[in-house]
Amino acid sequence: MKYYHEVLDWLYVQVPNYQRQGGPAYKPGLDNIKKLLQDIGNPQELFESIHIAGTNGKGSVAHMLAAIYQENGYKVGVFTSPHISDFRERIKINGKMVSKEFVTEFIQEHQKLFVSLSATFFEICTAMAFRAFSDNKVDIAIVETGMGGRLDSTNVLKPRLAIITNIGLDHTKYLGDTELDIATEKAGIIKENIPVLIGEKQPEISKVFEKIAHEKNAPLYYSKFRPVETDLKGEFQKRNACTALTAVELLQQKWETSTDKNLAALHHVTALSGFKGRLQLVQKNPGVLIDVAHNPAGVQNLLHELKSFEYDHLHIVYGVSNDKDVVGIMNMLPKDATYYFTEFDGERSLKSSEFEKYGQMFDLNFTVYDSPKEALNKAQYHATRQDMIAVFGSFFILTDLDIEELNV
Repeated sequence: MKYYHEVLDWLYVQVPNYQRQGGPAYKPGLDNIKKLLQDIGNPQELFESIHIAGTNGKGSVAHMLAAIYQENGYKVGVFTSPHISDFRERIKINGKMVSKEFVTEFIQEHQKLFVSLSATFFEICTAMAFRAFSDNKVDIAIVETGMGGRLDSTNVLKPRLAIITNIGLDHTKYLGDTELDIATEKAGIIKENIPVLIGEKQPEISKVFEKIAHEKNAPLYYSKFRPVETDLKGEFQKRNACTALTAVELLQQKWETSTDKNLAALHHVTALSGFKGRLQLVQKNPGVLIDVAHNPAGVQNLLHELKSFEYDHLHIVYGVSNDKDVVGIMNMLPKDATYYFTEFDGERSLKSSEFEKYGQMFDLNFTVYDSPKEALNKAQYHATRQDMIAVFGSFFILTDLDIEELNV
């Protein structure tokens, strides 16, 4: 049997990987994933699911739902992407990552099939997650789309509920240049007669969802807002918590829960679900805050939340994919911070020459580094004990850092 690291090396190097390579590895459409799933026994037909799309908040809502259902005694599978520290973060059951043995055996068993179908990295991950959920007989699988919705590999599911958290500008090269275009792609997860929950009511965009839901006879609901607390930091997480609670209420007839347990679970999302990387303070004196904010709406939320922390000076370690709205993000960055721009390990990374151009264009106090580790080390060297270091811009910045070593 091959070793775990060998099958992962094959998966990363030999398989087209959009998240690392970008456009050349992007292969939209459902024909390939349907063939792949059929050849491994259609595991997606053997479990119940909740399907989540949206620009921001998908991962948060998914893990909040997982925490709630776990607290109520259900066995819950979660499929999200990308990962931060460990590939297996993508596939968890009751907050625990699948085993290295499972990953190794699954890839080894079906490697020839993957090659014959020219399966992409995300198609393989999707099939792996669905097999894990069916093998473990989960009560509920909570599945996040990779990108978009209509043509996303996860859209073969027939869920009990579809959730669209919100709409913003992201992946515009593939999903469209306007929020209406992106909303139409995300609305592709709405299916005949299956209820859909919208996390945030955005007036113009809501018309898209309402039209498509009507055409598909899909009952449409909006999140109910209420005072709610969660252990996840940030005001925006309260909106996500409202979405999760509304979803649970809509599904009471299928999966009965206790209100007390639901609210208790929201205070322990991190412990129950293994969630990380959102406004996560991983070090003190100086503070090091990590966040996966990577599009304008996400960065705006992060900058707003930073105002609630006390510090003398802000240092920002920032790296970003070259298909993001870098101008839009740079335009909102504070002028009085010190910047440590960095590439990450991947073809999608914005390169040093581009950072030089943008840093000068926006008159920022910056230096460009070759790696996230070097950038963070320099920020830590220059920061005083009373300063704050914010690390954000891409999942891959956090992947290239060993954040477990930074934990408070």
